[in-house]
Amino acid sequence: MNSPKVAIITDWLTNMGGAELVTLALHDAFPDAPIFTSVFYPESMPRFSNLDVRTTYLQNLPKLLRKLHKFFPILRVRAFKKLDLSEFDIIISNSSAEAKQVQKTRPGQIHICYCLTPIRYYWSHYDEYLRDPGFGRLNQIVRLIMKLMVPSLKKADYDASQKIDKFIAISTEVQNRIKKYYNKPSTVIYPPVDVDRFTPSRERGDYYVALGRQVPYKRIDLAVRAATKLGIKLEVYGNGSEHQSLIDVAGPTIQFFTDRFGNASDEAVTEALNSAKGYIFPAEEDFGIVQVEALAAGAPVLAYNVGGALDIVQDGESGVLFNKQTVESVIEAIKRAEKITFLPGTLRRKAKRFDKSLFITKIQKIVLDNIKYLN
Repeated sequence: MNSPKVAIITDWLTNMGGAELVTLALHDAFPDAPIFTSVFYPESMPRFSNLDVRTTYLQNLPKLLRKLHKFFPILRVRAFKKLDLSEFDIIISNSSAEAKQVQKTRPGQIHICYCLTPIRYYWSHYDEYLRDPGFGRLNQIVRLIMKLMVPSLKKADYDASQKIDKFIAISTEVQNRIKKYYNKPSTVIYPPVDVDRFTPSRERGDYYVALGRQVPYKRIDLAVRAATKLGIKLEVYGNGSEHQSLIDVAGPTIQFFTDRFGNASDEAVTEALNSAKGYIFPAEEDFGIVQVEALAAGAPVLAYNVGGALDIVQDGESGVLFNKQTVESVIEAIKRAEKITFLPGTLRRKAKRFDKSLFITKIQKIVLDNIKYLN
């Protein structure tokens, strides 16, 4: 098999984030591979506009229903199962949700799953999502739906995991979850980061940065409240369901930035991180690409001491780790960071081990190894 046909599958393409950067890097690794996804919003995804993106039947739903697709995981399960991938030899799913449900339809096909995490709201964080699903006034309805639907969806997710030939985990934390919930081994390959996008300033600014989707589990409120109490400058980039509540608790030293789509533009984030005094990351994340981007920009990372942060941040060397998701813990982390001299050049070198070129090389090798296995 000299030139195997590769297909890339991803959960959805509706807004740019870490998962979408992985999909773009997979396409760089396999430029002839089409990208299959449940729904696609080309107007908000310009980096995908010239790529071969193929959607499921969910793309044909009325616009309002299509925008509510995250409410209907059972529809995504069915949609991915219906995809005809018989022409492809290697199927690579990039998934934190239902993309792994795609089916092998003939002998000799290999399914490799780049697992962003076993579905958080079924497995590792079910109780947390049940307390606050993040849908505001619709939370009560979502809670009821979760209680009714999660047991069967959880079984479907587990069954799909057992048919995957090779799992790749984005972090040590996710590797542990794959073993715990799916009872499957995996190889860790860190997600790709465009390190060269950043040019660290030797002279740092007098502000910190908080960045990401403003939803409950990201805990950006901790950064806002801590900076407000200390009276220090904090620039907050992004948008989400918590945006107004963050504004409501912010003091005069806090600034908020969004682009015309209501998100943080790449250019604005790059410029901010290149001169930032530090990046505050209070979330429990499966990896957290922005932590690496901050290091590439020469900004130390102040992170919650769990999850993907453990693979990225060395306490006292590339940032400061704190042990509790409380305002007081973030305040103490900031005070600690103020006493440490962080060298932007050193932080950038630490970010290099996550460079996109390494990701591409490792993914290509795994595919090559599996092709040899087939032969």
